[in-house]
Amino acid sequence: MSRLFLKMNGLGNDFVVVEARTQPFAPTPDQVRAIAHRHTGIGCDQLISISSGSSDIPLVRFWNADGEEVGACGNGSRCVAWLLMQAGAQDQAIFDTPAGRLIARRTGDHRVSVDMGPPRLSWDQIPLAEDMDTRGIELQIGPIDAPLLHTPGCVSMGNPHVVFFVSDIEAAPVREVGPLIEHHMLFPEGVNVGFAQIKGRDRIRLRVWERGAGLTKACGTGACAALVAAVRRGLTDRKAVLELDGGDMVIEWQASDDHVIMTGPVAIEFEGQLP
Repeated sequence: MSRLFLKMNGLGNDFVVVEARTQPFAPTPDQVRAIAHRHTGIGCDQLISISSGSSDIPLVRFWNADGEEVGACGNGSRCVAWLLMQAGAQDQAIFDTPAGRLIARRTGDHRVSVDMGPPRLSWDQIPLAEDMDTRGIELQIGPIDAPLLHTPGCVSMGNPHVVFFVSDIEAAPVREVGPLIEHHMLFPEGVNVGFAQIKGRDRIRLRVWERGAGLTKACGTGACAALVAAVRRGLTDRKAVLELDGGDMVIEWQASDDHVIMTGPVAIEFEGQLP
């Protein structure tokens, strides 16, 4: 039996979203990879399902293009929130994810804010393989006496992130270094690798090599992690515009409750039937 899917994106970070509340959906890693394949499948960075959860709260699950299930996806959460708000004719949506419950609200036409909750900052929450100060961990790329990249910050937003601060994002070796760090032994669950250029107290240029997906046009949890890492180093204020390859989003790390608020656009590309 076929089922409906929607192809959506948040700033070019694209998803296949499957309705699974009336029909169980438990794809194998091979099936996820087949759906995500850009030449022989539908093509996407992540596969998302919306299924029935506890009481009336939907459960949302995420799989990276490599077939691995992950706990969180920021841009994907915005897309799901918009769908739920449209379906319920409401300006707020609540749903559960493997990383916790999220609350989202409509902030404009095809524009959504999601409360991503507080960042997780201790080494065992990221997780790292050993105890380190996550403001700047002991990791460098290049010669010992003149490293190309060094002392990145680490943050978990329901999934692990490491953030390198660079002086010129266009010259940063994202494609070369990203795959090496993604599977580095310091990160037992793998890691999303961010490269952030501080352009002002309220503006960060960011590119992210995503765990299991590669270089994407935008990464919502990566944007959250980059702001948190920058604030912890005293590089920016607690609210900033994040410039990604696919466009801009606004991230705020609220001092009042420690929660990170992510705001940005969503778009529907097309719909279809999964075989």
